[in-house]
Amino acid sequence: MHRPACIDPLEADRGESRCLLCQRVDPPYERAVAYGSYDGELRDLIHLLKFQQVRPAAAVLGRMLAETVANLEQAMPVGRIAVVPVPLHTRKQAQRGFNQAEMIARGALRQLARPKRLELCTGVLLREHNTESQIALTRHQRRENLRGAFAVSDPTRILKRDILLIDDVLTTGTTGSECARVLLRAGAARVWVATVARTLKLNISDVFSLAGNLPEDLLEEGREDRLGMAAQG
Repeated sequence: MHRPACIDPLEADRGESRCLLCQRVDPPYERAVAYGSYDGELRDLIHLLKFQQVRPAAAVLGRMLAETVANLEQAMPVGRIAVVPVPLHTRKQAQRGFNQAEMIARGALRQLARPKRLELCTGVLLREHNTESQIALTRHQRRENLRGAFAVSDPTRILKRDILLIDDVLTTGTTGSECARVLLRAGAARVWVATVARTLKLNISDVFSLAGNLPEDLLEEGREDRLGMAAQG
């Protein structure tokens, strides 16, 4: 599989451009990185794991995530980092038989083999509500869908610690943002996000759900950015 470029849409401080939505709403996490874009073979591999329960795919995805985490880790503070997979609701996990984020995280940590630096913390973040699918929802609807969905079971496990939140795909960042808010309210120092894939294309509903009172010239710039991304995809 061709290795896609590592994607970090929040790297404005390095001179990289951020989309209109990222400029308007800064997330509560420090930085989000992904191995590649959510398309082609990478998308197929994620679907094999999530929807066809082909568990060996987790090891392949774990190797990809390990490369991404290794790069991100260099920018993180010294000390032990709590690796927290985004949880599934117990009902959905029972149906699927596993949490894909946890499986991918375990695969990545096996590759990195740094137990004194990266500590897998399962069960610390809980998904208390079995939320509906985020597909086809606007950004505002996604936030409302996830409001109150997550909770921290034992704040002492993350108190004043840097957290590395792991998921399979980052779409609009809504799930990562909600998890980060919950972790920070529970006493975490900072939250970082690493995923295997990142969706770069935005729905028109995402653009206008955050547009609000933005000037028309900025709205037009957002439309052009979206159309340009679609043409490249």
